[in-house]
Amino acid sequence: MDSFEFMSPTKFILDKDADQLCGQEIRKISDNVLFVHYGDGYMYKSGLHGRIMDALEAAGVTCYELPGVEPNPKVGLVREGIGLCREHQIGCVLAVGGGSVIDTAKAVALGAKYDGDVWDFYSKKAVPTEALPVGTVMTLPATGSEGSNGSVLNNPETGESADVMADFLRPAFTLMNPDLTLTIPRRQTVFGIVDMFSHVLERYFSSSVNVNLTDYMCEGVMKAILVNARALMENMDDYNARAEFMWTAIVAHNGLLAAGRNQDWATHTIGAQLSAQYNAVHGSTLSVLFPCWAKYVYKENIPRFVQFANRVFDVEVDFYDQEKTALEGIRRLKEFFLSMGAPVTLKEIGVETDEKFRKMAEDACRFGSIGGLKSLNADDVEAIYRMAQ
Repeated sequence: MDSFEFMSPTKFILDKDADQLCGQEIRKISDNVLFVHYGDGYMYKSGLHGRIMDALEAAGVTCYELPGVEPNPKVGLVREGIGLCREHQIGCVLAVGGGSVIDTAKAVALGAKYDGDVWDFYSKKAVPTEALPVGTVMTLPATGSEGSNGSVLNNPETGESADVMADFLRPAFTLMNPDLTLTIPRRQTVFGIVDMFSHVLERYFSSSVNVNLTDYMCEGVMKAILVNARALMENMDDYNARAEFMWTAIVAHNGLLAAGRNQDWATHTIGAQLSAQYNAVHGSTLSVLFPCWAKYVYKENIPRFVQFANRVFDVEVDFYDQEKTALEGIRRLKEFFLSMGAPVTLKEIGVETDEKFRKMAEDACRFGSIGGLKSLNADDVEAIYRMAQ
């Protein structure tokens, strides 16, 4: 096991009325808040917007709003939010939505305490040191941003997608009402499941040794995802499966499963370029790329891929041909994505040509080689894109 630090200060509450607690939780932090959300029809038609506003008012919290968050959140809206925070001396940011909303809120909270442009942190020109507190009401289990220390942002001006990490970006609280997820369309549900499964994979495919505890924890989370995905695909109104996924998304990405081990993250980095260049949905990039990445790197650590195949997908180990076992595990991973209707080729997500492959590969490696299990350069990344066609 490697040396590690792990911090998780977020207060988590799962309850049918959890969203109604936002006012009292915010009031413990500040008496004025910036309410960040999608601003779409669901927020208003479902009554969620009204309930949030009523809860804030009842707690005596003054509220300002920043609607209009989109998938693959953009830096432009973040800059608007930072302006509101400075104008109204905001003391806390409340995100009501999925990962894009929460990542936007974190970016606003970070930029509000900085004199320069917030993109400086994402382009690595500046190191983050402080941020306003952030609270979340979770509506879409997927990214795990509700408990993580990171934020991902897109810059349409430069065509870049980048992240920033700092433990003070972990939310002060996260409120989980499974009822809020019952109306999530199948497509978004599937991409959320792919995302959380991929978060575990990024930590599981490690070169660290003597990490039995986190190996079994990762495997247990992945097995739970398989069971609940099966249940949810059969009945999209399964409250218990929805509740499990709310918690699973957080456990998969709050850092606990990474304690004492190195991580990979090449696939997320490669996929981020597809989101930046084609506005591809994050989860869809992962279902396309992960099986390709696995086939490209598995020879680097065949025993780990054999363990994955055996413990997660119940593949019987062929001790005379372990490579065969490893490849069967990769095949079953791809089959799992297919069974839910997730895309597994670039063509399925609208990438018809290879004209941007080289640029995306170079952008993915702009800070150097990527990947923890196997170090990948731009040539490797381009080869993976081609495998995914």
